[in-house]
Amino acid sequence: MSERFRVVPVAAHESAFGDETDGDTVFDAAGVCEGERAERRGSVPILEYSREPNKYGDGNPRESSPFIHNTDDYKGTLYDGKNMALFEEEMDSNPMVSSLLSKLANYTNLTQGVREHEEADEDEGAKKKTVKSPQMGTFIGVYLPCLQNILGVILFLRMTWIVGTAGILESFIIVSMCCSCTMLTAISMSAIATNGVVPAGGSYYMISRSLGPEFGGAVGLCFYLGTTFAGAMYILGTIEIFLTYIVPSAAIFKAEEKALEAEAMLNNMRVYGTCCLTLMAVVVFVGVKYVNKLALVFLACVVLSILSIYAGVFKTIFEPPIFPVCLLGNRTLQNHGFDKCMKTEIIDNETVTTRLWALFCDGPELNASCNEYFSLNNVTVIQGIPGLTSGAISENMWGTYGPAGMMVEKDLPSVPAIDSSQDKDMPYVLNDITTFFTLLVGIYFPSVTGIMAGSNRSGDLRDAQRSIPIGTILAIATTTIIYLSCVVLFGASIDGVVLRDKFGDSVKGNLVIGTLSWPSPWVIVIGSFFSCCGAGLQSLTGAPRLLQAIARDGIVPFLEVFGHGKANGEPTWALLLTALICESGILIASLDAVAPILSMFFLMCYLFVNLACALQTLLRTPNWRPRFKFYHWTLSFLGMSLCLALMFISSWYYALVAMLIAGCIYKYIEYRGAEKEWGDGIRGVSLNAARFALIRLEEAPPHTKNWRPQLLVLLNLDTELSVKHPRLLSFTTQLKAGKGLTIVASVLEGTYLTKDTEAKQAEQNIKSAMSAEKTKGFCHVVVSSNQRDGISHLIQSAGLGGMKHNSVLMAWPTNWRQSNDPQTWKNFIETVRETTAAHLALLVAKNVDSFPHQERLSEGTIDVWWIVHDGGMLMLLPFLLRQHKVWRKCKMRIFTVAQLDDNSIQMKKDLQMFLYHLRLNAEVEVVEMHDSDISAFTYEKTLVMEQRSQMLKQMQLSRTEREREAQLIHDRNTASHAALNDKADAAPERVHMTWTKEKFFTERNRNREQNATMAVRDLFNMKPNQSNVRCMHTAVKLNEVVVNKSQGAHLVLLNMPGPPKNRGGDENYMEFMEVMMEGLNRVLLVRGGGREVITIYS
Repeated sequence: MSERFRVVPVAAHESAFGDETDGDTVFDAAGVCEGERAERRGSVPILEYSREPNKYGDGNPRESSPFIHNTDDYKGTLYDGKNMALFEEEMDSNPMVSSLLSKLANYTNLTQGVREHEEADEDEGAKKKTVKSPQMGTFIGVYLPCLQNILGVILFLRMTWIVGTAGILESFIIVSMCCSCTMLTAISMSAIATNGVVPAGGSYYMISRSLGPEFGGAVGLCFYLGTTFAGAMYILGTIEIFLTYIVPSAAIFKAEEKALEAEAMLNNMRVYGTCCLTLMAVVVFVGVKYVNKLALVFLACVVLSILSIYAGVFKTIFEPPIFPVCLLGNRTLQNHGFDKCMKTEIIDNETVTTRLWALFCDGPELNASCNEYFSLNNVTVIQGIPGLTSGAISENMWGTYGPAGMMVEKDLPSVPAIDSSQDKDMPYVLNDITTFFTLLVGIYFPSVTGIMAGSNRSGDLRDAQRSIPIGTILAIATTTIIYLSCVVLFGASIDGVVLRDKFGDSVKGNLVIGTLSWPSPWVIVIGSFFSCCGAGLQSLTGAPRLLQAIARDGIVPFLEVFGHGKANGEPTWALLLTALICESGILIASLDAVAPILSMFFLMCYLFVNLACALQTLLRTPNWRPRFKFYHWTLSFLGMSLCLALMFISSWYYALVAMLIAGCIYKYIEYRGAEKEWGDGIRGVSLNAARFALIRLEEAPPHTKNWRPQLLVLLNLDTELSVKHPRLLSFTTQLKAGKGLTIVASVLEGTYLTKDTEAKQAEQNIKSAMSAEKTKGFCHVVVSSNQRDGISHLIQSAGLGGMKHNSVLMAWPTNWRQSNDPQTWKNFIETVRETTAAHLALLVAKNVDSFPHQERLSEGTIDVWWIVHDGGMLMLLPFLLRQHKVWRKCKMRIFTVAQLDDNSIQMKKDLQMFLYHLRLNAEVEVVEMHDSDISAFTYEKTLVMEQRSQMLKQMQLSRTEREREAQLIHDRNTASHAALNDKADAAPERVHMTWTKEKFFTERNRNREQNATMAVRDLFNMKPNQSNVRCMHTAVKLNEVVVNKSQGAHLVLLNMPGPPKNRGGDENYMEFMEVMMEGLNRVLLVRGGGREVITIYS
């Protein structure tokens, strides 16, 4: 090991820890100097040990970790001295525990808004900025942001209406259900958030890392849509407050008739909402920092508004505010077009009609024609805010639901009119929408969302794992108390008709909740206005960042453009898309219609947070160690069930649409998305399910009815480790159609220690080829000392338990004759023998590069030549192939061979009946192949084959054999010299000296020439082996018949004969196969595994 020492120059009057920039000189152990600057200014050099290790390693890339940095800057503290010399070569990949702990202690998480993944920074080449240590505590960092996000527009604009419509009891149930849902979700979220560091991305990060990229992407996008529609809801709330309660005269569209007022209001909301959205988007684009600075102002508005409500409620005990409500009979009147709640009044002892009279009658005269109900009933004035102790709580205990257009009535006696056709045009307070319990659940639920605000800020917290659970649960508990108390206090303090008056028409257009506030209704109006503005800005700030985090994960390919932004990382394109989606919500223009939409998306997000926690708990993943201990899987399942129930309670059709959107995104990511391994729970479920299934799956072979080819595909690789025959994978896809087991394997020669990098590269190349050919299966690359052993190992050990291959698919060694290495065809024949020994079926494809890729074949035939029966594989394979679109138009033909003594007509009938029972459609033909004399051509072909084989054996005399021959000649001559000079005192060296180099070559050539002459003479005199002649005769005759019938077929399936038991005839076997397949384009040789694979029984 080369140790390094640094020379630190120290002046006489300076300490050893002075400025090191004066000069550094580094020596190695041998004293070699690397700098000459240490001798300046009379400094005294001191040797100091440098802790930089040698840059050795095992060559393996290290796992990316926030605690183990790969930069050289950190290598200086890996080990100290020689105490750890045994481990020094692995220090790069396995650092010292001390250095790991120091980095763990000093690790700072990324702040909110900074890129979630460091890899994204490196890919874009962005320079990382120094991150300040986060200082936020639980109160500022989690509690207040959650409070601000939870309390909002629904509380100020719809809470009183919900209490009046549903009644105190049912409102209490609605609030309890929704708050229980968020509390259970917060418990699950706390468990996930405290199970390690949660970077920026919050809920999306938690779900995706717990449930995988498919669920993560689907739910992340749903959460994004929910946040975006929340922005639309807040903007609509802002405009409703502005146009209804602050400046009603600013309306652009004004209705001349009462029936058109609602439509005019919607158009005003659309115009002003679009302007407001544009303004907010510009503010977010210009600078998010301004939005964050204003967050405390908006939070102060919310807190002050709520405090003013409580102050006003308790003030009603002593001094209720004066808000008179005018009733005609039992019907509530809109207090806009009149100043006094009376029909007539006496002025100067004269009875005159009021402005109210003019609204119901044709003129101001006392004898004018008036509305019948107006004539029959008197007007009365009641107090809109009777006070906390008035007993209004009993009146408001039960709900009052009704259709759109129903009048808001009080429980008082009245005289009904016979003709009520004109009532809709009178200034009554009416229901603007049809009300029912489930609708109110959907409208109310957005008021409890926002519980993720703390986890989204995890990067800014001093101790996120402590602050997130405490802050979030306290915020939910606080808001639950506020909501439940508001239900009771509103019901006890405000009259029922005012509660049901959504827009405050009966109290002179005041915000109903504002009538309670102290010291003035304007406190609530202004506070709620700025609260909605702030919430809208926060949504438009958070949603684009969420989309950017999803896009940068790369799991949804078409969203990748939204991962880019300005130079400072601001998500420009994501903001544009968010604004467009938000605009679609604003065009709906109704707060009551938008609220259930975002309820669906948030509920789906919360559902999967609960699912993630339950899943991780039940799987008992080793990495599942949350610091938050007050969780249980039953609570998570309860929360999940509650979320699902609320989705369908709120709106069953919105729930189905939201689930359909999430399902489509899930399938898209599964089909097109990037492969991500995040150690998620769904992978754990898959692993447990696979283990359970494998244990239950018996090792015994499956029943014949369930048999399908489970393929082991043996691939050859070229010198660049690319797949030689990718069409073999295409054929696999066509044969399997994604069903059953497919293992694609290859063998590299060498040792694993030296070839591990090449093996990984080969595996990657095979996976790429499988992806290109749409082959679904597993990839396996084995490094072995030789090809034969590697293939043997694969045949024996590929697969697991009952999921093992039963068939082997490989390509025919096309150029085996031209190959200088006989191992090519020897390996092939040994593979055939081993598959037979292992009782595996074997498929060998000849001319595999000419097999179809993805193009559909025109009408043609798949010809099966059924020579011998070995399990029915020949019949099953064409059926499986024709299930694929490439081979679908091809017809199946079956040929069988009849000998001289066979009844070919009866054979054809029997075969047709057999196919009928097998439910296979195929043409049947029996080919008669009579015994004939062996032709001269066959005899000659066999002779040429054997002569060629003999010549190759002589030509392939190995180098060791030639050297052994030379050594034998040398020893013989040495012995003869020693015999002649037996009595001479000659040293062994002198005997060697008498055998000169020239003599050696002369003698060797003389012997070789004699041997060659004899060999050539033997070749010309040899006669072919009779067994080989018969085999060649069969191959030639069979080839003639097959070529005659099937030369134009798209694919020919042939029985594959087994290799000879005597290994001396292996090369002849290859020749027989070549002759049998000669003249055919695409051939699939099939060899059964020794069992039936097709049956006639059901």
